Amino acid sequence: MNRAEFLELISAKIKVARVEAGLTQERMAELLGVSKKTLVQLEKGRIQAGWPVAVTFCTLFRDSELLRAFFGSDLLEIISVLAFNQYDVPSEKTLGGKIWWREVEVEGGFRLQQNLVSKHFRILDEQNRRWYSSFNEQEMSTRLKELASRSL
Repeated sequence: MNRAEFLELISAKIKVARVEAGLTQERMAELLGVSKKTLVQLEKGRIQAGWPVAVTFCTLFRDSELLRAFFGSDLLEIISVLAFNQYDVPSEKTLGGKIWWREVEVEGGFRLQQNLVSKHFRILDEQNRRWYSSFNEQEMSTRLKELASRSL
């Protein structure tokens, strides 16, 4: 997934998330920092959300069950990966990838997983803390080997 694909997917989900949250178009437009006219255009698929609107949307609706089911992951993680081309700060514990993830490689107490929906990769340690995330499998495999060699 790249930014353009992500923006397209987010644009298609704005109305659904608004309805799920019980918000009016006026309130949703206010939350996203756009005019009601722009929101109507987004909801009808006539225009696509820009990066700032998508980031705002994902931040505000990060706990939406609908969006989690659609993207299969933490939206803020996907934003970070797309913004920086990788995400390499050890962070909070995850659930370990029991639902939306497949194991790609295991080495030295670390696991490389791929998200089944967004297709991005992450490395988890034995406590299920995320260390790195990226869309580049080769880069992630290299990082996995680096982490495993440091833990020996």
